[in-house]
Amino acid sequence: MTDDLLTVGQVAERFGITVRTLHHYDAIGLVTPSERSWADYRLYSPGDVQRLARVVLLRRLEMPLADIGAVLADDDALTEQLRRRREAVIARLDELNGLVRAIDTALTREEPMSDYAITEGEMKEIFGTGYDESYDAEAEARWGETDAYKESQRRAKSYTKEQWVRIKAEGDAVVERFAQAKRDGAEPGSEQADAAVQAHRDHIETWFNDVPLPMLRGMGEMFSADPRFAKTYDDVEPDLAPYVTSVITAYCAKRGVDETCGS
Repeated sequence: MTDDLLTVGQVAERFGITVRTLHHYDAIGLVTPSERSWADYRLYSPGDVQRLARVVLLRRLEMPLADIGAVLADDDALTEQLRRRREAVIARLDELNGLVRAIDTALTREEPMSDYAITEGEMKEIFGTGYDESYDAEAEARWGETDAYKESQRRAKSYTKEQWVRIKAEGDAVVERFAQAKRDGAEPGSEQADAAVQAHRDHIETWFNDVPLPMLRGMGEMFSADPRFAKTYDDVEPDLAPYVTSVITAYCAKRGVDETCGS
């Protein structure tokens, strides 16, 4: 037996399926081992393994066995099926991410309020020059009557210094994700750019408040219009602020929002 031929047991272990399943695939002609050992044991060639990998993938995507054979026989049909099912998985992923955010929000709301309140000095220690107490006053003046602002303030008051350190680290990671997308030449509306925007939105919703699309778009415009926000981004990567504005605008537009929420 050559090194590139695998036994039924080896293939079962590699793919995490049972030997019985492999025998069934063989019996229905879906994946038939093309080689035999001197003792007449079934052996899988590299081509057999590649075909099996596609079968396992399609089964994980919940395609019926009865349909898989025909799809594998037509490269165009296989490509189309994979594209459709990828879209379905992405949609499901968005749903699951939303569920995670909802769970995180619920857990945060269940945390008991402590007597601890982070000081202005500690905030400056964590955020450095990125912290400006005037932001709070401006935010209250602009959004103070909204439920989102009230929720943000309520949750922010419950966080410990350790949690604020984590918030800062995760926020920095989001900014770096935008910067990497820009370095990679990711166009507004591309998968990479949208993923960076989603990470930004997830970060805010996990720690502070829900971010409806009109609000998100308004925040995106503010990031380049306000010199203080623009500097935060541009210090990481030149001209990052207008790039962030453009990718957020494209993200919202793809989802049917072309206007910001009212101030």
